Amino acid sequence: MPRDTENGVDADGPLADLADLILNVGRLVRARTPEGPHAVTLTETERQVMRVVDLYPGAAPSEIARRTRLQRTNVSTALRSLEGKGMVSRAATDGRGVEVHPTERAAANLRVLRAAWAQELAAILGDDLDTVRQCTRLLGQLEQRLTADGQDVP
Repeated sequence: MPRDTENGVDADGPLADLADLILNVGRLVRARTPEGPHAVTLTETERQVMRVVDLYPGAAPSEIARRTRLQRTNVSTALRSLEGKGMVSRAATDGRGVEVHPTERAAANLRVLRAAWAQELAAILGDDLDTVRQCTRLLGQLEQRLTADGQDVP
């Protein structure tokens, strides 16, 4: 069983397996994401930015960049595009700051996507909602820690 010699992490162990499955399942769910006039098509970078904007409404572009682990210039480009698509609004704060908020169009788009994803997973998972809730809690903890900027997660 290979181990990472630098930090002792098992590259073939359950944590690596979990990461691999998360990435692949995310790709497979995304492949089933609805397209067309009822859903706004977003690039991968725009999806990452929207996720943070939805989770942290009012975040500054620099905070969005920290939480997505994207370059600030890529976030700025994505925000301009999202603004053009009617998905975000930017507002000046006191001083020279900017807050980014999701729009109603973004909320409606997210409802369409979540309904489609739920329908897709219901067909596969059935009614095993206790297991789904456990998995959701674990993935939520992972997301919170991976997007933390060091100020809101111990």
